Amino acid sequence: MPLLELSRRFILASCRMRHWLLLMALSLSPFAMALEAPQGPVVLRVTGDIRHVNAGDEAHFDRAMLQALPQRETVTTTPWHDGEVSFSGPLGSALMEAVGVDSGTMRIVALNDYAANAPVQDYFDYPVILAMQAEGKRLRVRDNGPIFIIYPFSEQPDLLNEEIMTRSVWQVKRIVIER
Repeated sequence: MPLLELSRRFILASCRMRHWLLLMALSLSPFAMALEAPQGPVVLRVTGDIRHVNAGDEAHFDRAMLQALPQRETVTTTPWHDGEVSFSGPLGSALMEAVGVDSGTMRIVALNDYAANAPVQDYFDYPVILAMQAEGKRLRVRDNGPIFIIYPFSEQPDLLNEEIMTRSVWQVKRIVIER
C-alpha cells in the first residue's frame, strides 16, 4: 500500500476514534439532563447541586409530575395529629433520583420561609414521603400542604425525636441541595 493511502486511513481512524471518545465523554459528563416541563402550576422547586433540570438550573414539579413518581402510603402517628393518619405521596428517594441526587444536604423550605436541613441519605435510608394527601384528601395550605415531609414514625419509633421532627417540614415549597 502506498504511504499516502496508509496516512489517509490512519487519519480517518484517528478522527473516528476522537469522535467516539467525545461522544462517550459527553454522555458520561455531569452536565444537567432535562426533565419534562411542568404543565400545571408549580408546587415544588428543587434547586442547588442537581443534575436533572427543566427550568434553567432548577427542577420544577407540578402535582401531576410528583404523582407520576413512585408513591407510598404511610399510616403513622405524628406529634401534630390526633391518632394515626394515612398520608400518601411520592417517595423522597424517587424525587432525589428524578433530579439526579444521591448525596449531600437538603435545605427544605416552607411557604413561610421556615427551613430545616436534612441529609439526602434520610430519603434513601427511610421510606420518607412528600405527602400530598392525608386520609385520601388533597393537602391544602391550611392542612399543612401542598407538601408535608412525613417520616414513618410508627414503623420506626426511634425516628420520633426532635432532630427528625424538625425535618418534617409542612407547606414545602422548595428543596435546595448542597454537596
